[in-house]
Amino acid sequence: MKLPPGVSQQDFAAAVKDFRDVVGAEWVFDSEEDVNLYRDAYTPFWQEEEELVASAAVAPDTVEQVQEIVRIANRRRLPIYPISTGRNLGYGGSAPTLSGSVVLDLKRMNRVLEVDERNASILVEPGVSYFEAYKHLQAAGSKLWLDVPDPGWGSLIGNAMDRGGGYTMPMYRNHFEAHCGMEVVLANGETMRTGMGAMPGCKSWQQYKTGFGPSVDGLFSQSNFGICTKMGFWLMPQPEAYLSATVSVPKYNDLIPLIDTLNFLENSAITNGMPFLGAPLTNPGLMPGDEVRRPPAAELMELLATPGGPSDAQLEKLARDKGMGMWACRLQYYGPPEVIRAQWAYSRKKFEAIPGATFSEPELLEMPLTPEQIAKVHKVVFGVPNLDIFFIGARSETVPQPSDGHIWFSPIIPRTGEEVLRAQRVINQAAVELGLPGVPFPAVGTYWIRSFMFLYGFPIIKDVATNKKNRESFRKLITIAAENGWGEYRTAPAYQGDIMATYSFNNHALLRFHETLKDAVDPNGIISPGRYGIWPKHLREGRRKP
Repeated sequence: MKLPPGVSQQDFAAAVKDFRDVVGAEWVFDSEEDVNLYRDAYTPFWQEEEELVASAAVAPDTVEQVQEIVRIANRRRLPIYPISTGRNLGYGGSAPTLSGSVVLDLKRMNRVLEVDERNASILVEPGVSYFEAYKHLQAAGSKLWLDVPDPGWGSLIGNAMDRGGGYTMPMYRNHFEAHCGMEVVLANGETMRTGMGAMPGCKSWQQYKTGFGPSVDGLFSQSNFGICTKMGFWLMPQPEAYLSATVSVPKYNDLIPLIDTLNFLENSAITNGMPFLGAPLTNPGLMPGDEVRRPPAAELMELLATPGGPSDAQLEKLARDKGMGMWACRLQYYGPPEVIRAQWAYSRKKFEAIPGATFSEPELLEMPLTPEQIAKVHKVVFGVPNLDIFFIGARSETVPQPSDGHIWFSPIIPRTGEEVLRAQRVINQAAVELGLPGVPFPAVGTYWIRSFMFLYGFPIIKDVATNKKNRESFRKLITIAAENGWGEYRTAPAYQGDIMATYSFNNHALLRFHETLKDAVDPNGIISPGRYGIWPKHLREGRRKP
């Protein structure tokens, strides 16, 4: 067992006994077998001393139990690490940021507290997964949709607190922005409600975000200032219909006007579903996973092996010979059939300004979908949680030797074609120089309106030397991205300090402000020390990255 710094075996044992008194012995886990379940399945420190591990876990069932656990942790100066369901694979899983912390496992707090059909909102506890929320809505005959991430086994609250994203309309697929009102247990054990919830008996907690005075909700996102025990979310009313269609363009540099036109349509709310952007040569269906289901053409693989890489003209010719565009964008629309047909017609007219643009026949589906239709569609686009995304990492024709996991390198880049192509060139060159798989075409995340996310998955292998090399490569990519003005939006604990260090304007004024807040609201530093680079005063020495 690895104890946290400054905590004696005697104090730890006393705290565990106190936890048992609060939640019952069956909900305190301190055996090696149980604690191992809280390890990060995708740890980049496999079989290394630096692996982040818990000392124990405690699973409360009520807010009052959470409060008492926090008070005990304060008395014993014992760090605790709250998780919702611990399914944050690729970003740290359920392992704490500081080894020896006690995981505060909130999975038993899995109640859907309220669904407001008329105002399209839901109030949940942290243990409610997307599967559970979906089942609750379906059982109630609700006409409301969740916006779900891939995969759907995680928590609504956990995903929002880490700023995850989904696949439907812009106001719903940014999950933290779609929240409205939260309840938080502070480090002193007090409970606070934000927004309108701060007024006892208020009826609009899930309807108006900010309440009165400073809005503080964002302070609890990607931080360690409190423990969220309730959160409201705005849900999407089930649309009458869904329409999708694809526009393809023939030239490599056509990505620039393609994205400019897409931006205009999204910013004008002409298209209101998540767009999918990519290269048909590697992803013919423009859906996540198509590049695995359909192996790249042998001719493409030969071109990519060309010393110095293929020219734009060579790639354009191959795409033309294959009857494909060089780039394509799949557009999605939700609404009444006559409205979304008109929106697509207008969108097509705007894209026709790009010479050589071609279009697929639009597909229109009316709601609700039948079970047979749901089985065939990309489920997350229709608010249906699932685990289908895991087939991407499974053994296949294109992945004959799958890795043991991955960690996402995911910087935010400007939403222009020029910057997408530049990011592809810079990251591809860096990857090749670092001995990593190249990036022949950019994987562009379109989860948020007005910005893109560049996705690169670092493989995790059960080999110490390879993982050490990949960690250094990851850190070099962080630096290269920052030098180009691209900052990570989220990462695993292993790299949170490195990335926070790149947000260094005015001698790290932002981090210093975070630390000031930490010292004020959690002076004993018991809640998630080190999360997102925010260390309490007694553990701060030497932690801040240059």
